[in-house]
Amino acid sequence: MNGIHDMGGLHGFGPVAVEPNEPVFHARWEGRVYAITQVMDTTGLYNLDEHRHEIELMDAAAYLTDGYYGRWLFAMERILNRKGVVRRAEVDQRIAQSADGEVAPVDPADRGWPLPDERRIPWGAWRKDVEVAPKFAVGDRVRVRNHQPAGHTRLTHYVRDKVGTVTVVNAQAWVYPDTRAHNAGENLQPVYNVAFTSEEVWGDAAEPNTVVRVDLSEDYLDLEAAVA
Repeated sequence: MNGIHDMGGLHGFGPVAVEPNEPVFHARWEGRVYAITQVMDTTGLYNLDEHRHEIELMDAAAYLTDGYYGRWLFAMERILNRKGVVRRAEVDQRIAQSADGEVAPVDPADRGWPLPDERRIPWGAWRKDVEVAPKFAVGDRVRVRNHQPAGHTRLTHYVRDKVGTVTVVNAQAWVYPDTRAHNAGENLQPVYNVAFTSEEVWGDAAEPNTVVRVDLSEDYLDLEAAVA
């Protein structure tokens, strides 16, 4: 889907502000969100691309102001609610009870948790026990598909319908994010590093003698016809 999360090359947001000596966490809650997320990532409850897609569904203003770990928290709350592990109503009730000084343990509900092995969703981005055959080779000229999906994609908008040259073929069996995010299959395939001239990407305003390199799944690409 197209949204604020894919803001590379957009005007109107000013320069990227770099914080000197930036701490790992600005507040204790950020560290807690990090820890919770790292633990939940190992449970088999969801996959990496499903988590990324949840972040894409944030309100644009919240995405820009909630910070990195605020986005993680947003995604985690939605996933746990949707999967029936921690319902939003339970969280709200517990917050209200804590405000009233009620700190007694909550009776655990039957959530079918933890998941049995046969129901666990694989997490990683590639499968080392599967082989795939690349369609493209180093030096091939490829055109990026003008892909405008309503759901998740890892195809950044500024290289869509652009022509570049394959510089690296990563022939491991990588999952296809666009389908895995929606539990519609892993569709294992190679990933390619494609180099684009800055003029191809940015037009006449491009900085001269520069190259933009982007890693792209095979299903994002078509072989560009040779120029006669």
